[in-house]
Amino acid sequence: MKVTLDRDALVKAMTRLARVIERRNTIPIISNIHIEANEDGLALKATDLDLELRDRVRCDVIEPGCLTVPANTLLDIARKLSAGAQVALETDSAEMGDKQLIVRSGRSRFKLNALAATDFPDMDAGEATHTFTLASADFKALIDKTQFAISTEETRYYLNGIYLHHAEEALDGAGSLRAVATDGHRLAQFDTITPDGAPGMPGIIIPRKAVAEIFKLVEDCEIVQVALSSSKIRLTFGGVTLTSKLIDGTFPDYRRVIPNSNDKRLVVDREEFRRAVDRVSAIAGDRGRAIKLTLADNKIICLVTNPDAGSAMEEIEAEYGADKLDIGFNAKYLLDITAHLEGHTALITLADSGSPTLIQDREGAAALYVLMPMRV
Repeated sequence: MKVTLDRDALVKAMTRLARVIERRNTIPIISNIHIEANEDGLALKATDLDLELRDRVRCDVIEPGCLTVPANTLLDIARKLSAGAQVALETDSAEMGDKQLIVRSGRSRFKLNALAATDFPDMDAGEATHTFTLASADFKALIDKTQFAISTEETRYYLNGIYLHHAEEALDGAGSLRAVATDGHRLAQFDTITPDGAPGMPGIIIPRKAVAEIFKLVEDCEIVQVALSSSKIRLTFGGVTLTSKLIDGTFPDYRRVIPNSNDKRLVVDREEFRRAVDRVSAIAGDRGRAIKLTLADNKIICLVTNPDAGSAMEEIEAEYGADKLDIGFNAKYLLDITAHLEGHTALITLADSGSPTLIQDREGAAALYVLMPMRV
């Protein structure tokens, strides 16, 4: 193999691919990056056996070839070369007959030990049962509005991702592509218009690591192509392809925890409310971060009491005409939700101090959030 390419393009691709690789693993070859030079350019591939990322870089191919080299070492070298420099990659045989990758740029020269490309695992996505395309802005919104609620508790592995499915009852009966995430204390749901090819798709759970990677990749394209098989999802972002295993589990019936009969309506300026909660929670400390809200007479009193630090209270105006209600929440969860609302006002509907609370921009909004109360 012998190619020349732009250093900046190599760094950009390698940075993406290195994110996939687990630094600590017992299989040496998956610490490597798979490099193949052919008539279409330089094809790069990285995997952790659950997630695979493929990218392509334009280059001048003098001689085709294929090998694998340590990903983080090659990335470190590329980053330290001069911006805009030309880089030459070529293979050489070491004394024992194993291949090495020679990296040249200017007066710099490096030799990296390589492993055979034939030993590199290939993550076959399988035959796709459903395919569809989605605007990258819509796919980004599905993730952005829900990923913060993904559970990190490994024992309930089926909550360690985003549940993506077709919801027939959504958007006034027209159906929607819906993303849901929950950790048992809060739930986030977001709907977008169903693309052609999505109706009838099975409900899938996209793992947390894949979700984080997708969120970064959608920034660099306008359209996302999605293909689903029985156990994997493949997404194409321009010249980058991500394949991920799906979580093999059953997502709980989230509809059962979304309240539909909360009769107490609270309308509040979203940013004013968020800032008030943020200020008083400064005294809460790390344990519990509980905040007490007292709702009465068109106002909210935000109160935090910490035996070790003292107390904090702030009163803000709101639209609330129901009976007085005292209710407690985890302050961090409340801040997370209000940060993901978009409107100037937040609509919060409540039942009592022990029942789930529904938070939205407005009734019928694409995003809705459910928050379980705390004892305070």
